[in-house]
Amino acid sequence: QEQLVESGGGLVQPGGSLRLSCAVSGFTLDYYAISWFRQAPGKERDFVAAINWSGGRTNYADSVKGRFTISRDNAKTTVYLQMNSLKPEDTAVYYCAAHPYRATAPTAPLGYAYWGQGTQVTVPS
Repeated sequence: QEQLVESGGGLVQPGGSLRLSCAVSGFTLDYYAISWFRQAPGKERDFVAAINWSGGRTNYADSVKGRFTISRDNAKTTVYLQMNSLKPEDTAVYYCAAHPYRATAPTAPLGYAYWGQGTQVTVPS
């Protein structure tokens, strides 16, 4: 069964850091681009970052550029999101998702084959 399982979320003070992990099982990670999305209460699910199948191409939302870094270790079947300089507006449930177009992934939450269950990140104001 295909699964993505996020972990690493939690409560962190403004300016702090967290590293989210997305562990993949049941399918071959190399064949997919991976994205992170986030959703705050009452808001739409927004794109955060994406990485192509090899890790050689990344894309970031303007709101996180320079603060977040996406990476992947296909041998460990895990994708990471390093989040630094966290702000209260980063508070959301963070989801990873796998897209079958290996070269890149859309910034809209459409066409993704698999989604994780999400992990909560809270940055108090």
